[in-house]
Amino acid sequence: MLQKMLEAQYGVRAEEQIKIDQYDALKGNGWIYVIVDPDGKDETDIQELGKIAEHLRKYGDQDVPQVLQTKSGQYITTWAQGKFCVLANQQRKRRQRNMKLGRKLAKFHERGRRVPFQIQRISRIGHWKNLWEKRLEQMEKVWNGLLYQTPEDEFEKMFIESFPYYMALTENAIQYLVDTEIDEQPSVLDGGTVCHVRFTQTTWNGNFLIKKPFDWVFDHRSRDLAEWTRERYFRNMQTYDVELKQFFEEYQTVVTLTSFSWRLLFARLIFPLHYFECIENYYTTRSEQEKKLLEEHLSKMLRQSTEYEKFLSRFYQMTDAPIRRQNLPQLDWLYQ
Repeated sequence: MLQKMLEAQYGVRAEEQIKIDQYDALKGNGWIYVIVDPDGKDETDIQELGKIAEHLRKYGDQDVPQVLQTKSGQYITTWAQGKFCVLANQQRKRRQRNMKLGRKLAKFHERGRRVPFQIQRISRIGHWKNLWEKRLEQMEKVWNGLLYQTPEDEFEKMFIESFPYYMALTENAIQYLVDTEIDEQPSVLDGGTVCHVRFTQTTWNGNFLIKKPFDWVFDHRSRDLAEWTRERYFRNMQTYDVELKQFFEEYQTVVTLTSFSWRLLFARLIFPLHYFECIENYYTTRSEQEKKLLEEHLSKMLRQSTEYEKFLSRFYQMTDAPIRRQNLPQLDWLYQ
């Protein structure tokens, strides 16, 4: 079916069907074609992502694919009652060398910072405060609605009891962010760049490294640094400090983080995104199995909340951030 679609809509012939992560893909003529669901994005969104991808390729990133247009010039094609987009990249063998991820991400950000046109559709620059406040408000409404009822299950009980703590943590994150924007003058290095919705250790893994534009947002570089850090902390709470130190050292061989960057990064770590996603996923999933997993996940998170406070209190020291030189504010209550 996909071979037919590729030939009919794009004029491309490819024989062998493979899997890349969760995506179907085809190989042919030395190229790999990844078939992607537009996932709610429209033509204008994808056109913008296509232009960004073109810019990154032009600046030397060979792992960024082209976003193909159909014979009639569309980025989204309808086929067999489904909607599809196609990402195309030349087949290249994965280089078997120790990939210094911090350095690689910094180079990606530096290329992304030079995008020569206005980004509108996927920009998150300057929106964190409003997005966090909106998310907090929505969750507070749900919590208020449950307060005077008997909890339906263990998850609901944990949510009702834990929300005031995470609301306070969110308010701290918002205040830290606001203070940063008042106190600090962003430098040229603090301009927007190409980031990821969630950048983790595995974002650029796999046999075929294809940096997928559908994972991107235009934001401050600290977004990717914070989300990589958060994932590493929860993935390995015993040895994350060694990884953190190394990653930030690697990153800063390419670009030195400004005080604005450090503070934005720390604000994002204070914001308990892990908690919000757990609660939101629980109330949107229909899978009982997933609900059970999320209940276990929340229970573990609540048991480890003191550990996370310790992590936050040590973050600047662990990453060798220039606390005194850049006058980076600590959170007093973390040390009480």
